[in-house]
Amino acid sequence: MTGVLPDQALRSMIAAGAIAADPAIIPAQIQPASLDLRLGTIAYRVRASFLAGHGRRVADRLAEFEMHQVDLTSGAVLEKGCVYVIPLMERLALPQGITAVANAKSSTGRLDLLTRTITDGGAEFDRIPEGYAGPLYAEVCPRSFSVLVRAGQRLNQIRFRDGQAVLDDAALSALHAADPLVTGDAVISEGLGFSVDLRLPGGLQGYRAKPHAGVIDLDRIAHYPAADFWEEVRTDQGRIILDPGAFYILVSREAVTIPPDYAAEMAPYLAMVGEFRVHYAGFFDPGFGHRDAGGTGSRGVLEVRCHEAPFVLEHGQVVGRLVYERMAARPAVLYGAGIASNYQGQGLKLAKQFV
Repeated sequence: MTGVLPDQALRSMIAAGAIAADPAIIPAQIQPASLDLRLGTIAYRVRASFLAGHGRRVADRLAEFEMHQVDLTSGAVLEKGCVYVIPLMERLALPQGITAVANAKSSTGRLDLLTRTITDGGAEFDRIPEGYAGPLYAEVCPRSFSVLVRAGQRLNQIRFRDGQAVLDDAALSALHAADPLVTGDAVISEGLGFSVDLRLPGGLQGYRAKPHAGVIDLDRIAHYPAADFWEEVRTDQGRIILDPGAFYILVSREAVTIPPDYAAEMAPYLAMVGEFRVHYAGFFDPGFGHRDAGGTGSRGVLEVRCHEAPFVLEHGQVVGRLVYERMAARPAVLYGAGIASNYQGQGLKLAKQFV
């Protein structure tokens, strides 16, 4: 059956050598519908972001753009505004018919830590074609905060597909009718629409990254006072004005669910809706917010960056969409049931490093 490969299929691919790593993959990397990728021991500071391009290796392009190397074995700081390329511990030998897509993990995106996957011969970020055999690299660019990283940390994740199983609007509407995907009315158009909530009780509507904060050690969980890194965004008017270049953490108005036989990925809504972009890091795994995994719906955290001009963002404005896909099989373990799931049942929430 076509669809997104579940955890048991990932274990089979590892056993067959289609996914390999040095050191070996550990069980904690395997998620219900994706595999976490680990940073290697060296980061290459480069002059600019790049793609290898058809017929070219990332290692050869590094020779063109490398400025210096950073040893990550004992930890090192990646500076805000700089671009780094880091070889990952994992490599692939994809069978025919199996493609892969990568994305930043949720906590990575909430730190405004731009992380994309590149490959030998790659002509686009985060997309890996069938039959690819070779290494994987992470391009990492801290945008709001400098971060302390170490070899073995997991900033991005990869999902594997057998064919395409994206639900069209008719199939998505039928799924919603059988197993409601959002609270309230569903806005279905090339996916399930997400809108922003700017009428949260108490007046706190979100957070804005401070421009001159300190370094964040990614291994320090529930350690940093939020006030040292974030300004609170408060309003009782149901709207805020986004400042150009600023990064915001907001929350969706809808509480969403991902049924166990499905997975989802967030996509931007439309560039024409305004001078901003909403980033959705990570994948939505089977069971996210779903009753079968102990959930009662979970809000989507919105990572928002304004572009060239100030923009008024209003309560209920549609800013993104969830694209649902069928799983090739139901995962052995669901998100929020039997695994450590930091964001099951979430509302407005910063990355796990903050208190």
